[in-house]
Amino acid sequence: MKLKQLSIKDSLFKYGFYVILFGVILFFTFSAEYFLTFANINSLVHAAAPMLIIAAGMAFVVFTGKLDISLGSIAYLSTCIGAVLMKNLGFPPAAAFIIVLLSGIVLGGINGFIIVILKVNPLITTLGTLTAFRGLGLILTQSFEIRMPEAVRAFGTSRILGVFSDVWLALLLLILLHFIHQKAVFGKQVTALGNGEEVCLRLGIRVDRTIFLTFMLAGFLASIGGIVSMAQIGQSTTFLGKGMEFTAVAAIVLGGISLFGGEGKIIPGVLIGVLTLELIRNGLNHLGANPYLYEFVNGGIIFTAMSADALKARLRGQVILVSDENT
Repeated sequence: MKLKQLSIKDSLFKYGFYVILFGVILFFTFSAEYFLTFANINSLVHAAAPMLIIAAGMAFVVFTGKLDISLGSIAYLSTCIGAVLMKNLGFPPAAAFIIVLLSGIVLGGINGFIIVILKVNPLITTLGTLTAFRGLGLILTQSFEIRMPEAVRAFGTSRILGVFSDVWLALLLLILLHFIHQKAVFGKQVTALGNGEEVCLRLGIRVDRTIFLTFMLAGFLASIGGIVSMAQIGQSTTFLGKGMEFTAVAAIVLGGISLFGGEGKIIPGVLIGVLTLELIRNGLNHLGANPYLYEFVNGGIIFTAMSADALKARLRGQVILVSDENT
């Protein structure tokens, strides 16, 4: 009986994010007149596109049981490099963005090197690079905003079949990353790492190499998210990417991805988590709420999601213990 009760609780934690998403949609549909319209939903997913990409990168790191809180700063610094190249050196946008993507990989690789080779705790490492990368970006741009060329701004507002182009880009990336996570050898190794590095070593998995690659992948995706965000704004600003890493953590936990590693999926996890947070932000705007209220709500969501994730892990451990006793 005890095992059955724990299983019911575990199921509630596992599928609770669907209930939360449905509840948010239902509440704002009835309380905000123009909330559930195509124009608003299109605008909502457009605003969510950069976070969808960055949160997917965060998810791969978290699958291994690690955490990267420097992704917002990677998005900022890498796009600062591209902005300076376009403005000061006359680089065409395509060439500049290739360097932005390479910069994201290198910055993610720096995190990976410190964590894997120097054996520094991931949270301490990325807390340091969060500040260092943003500081470098501010030095590079001298804290000035840099306006993007017309071609970049045009991409930020362009549409395909009535839907913003960056939304299609984000969805394609999510599908590709979901396939990699679920079907590719690398994805399976990432999940295995989250369930125990010692077991992976005995199975012959190159643990350090896999961890290093996940941080590089996260940096790469952060740079893409930065490009999308910069194109939407039409310029490089000092606020680009700020706080995105913490929102990404809240989103993936809301989507059922455990911070303890080894559990969750890119689809629907990242998709549902990011859209839930964006639905709340958009809905509060429609209700005319104080703009600072979302920061308070977002903080509460992060606390609640992490607490629920810890409780879920504890319940899972109890289920295993009860199962062992029964056998």
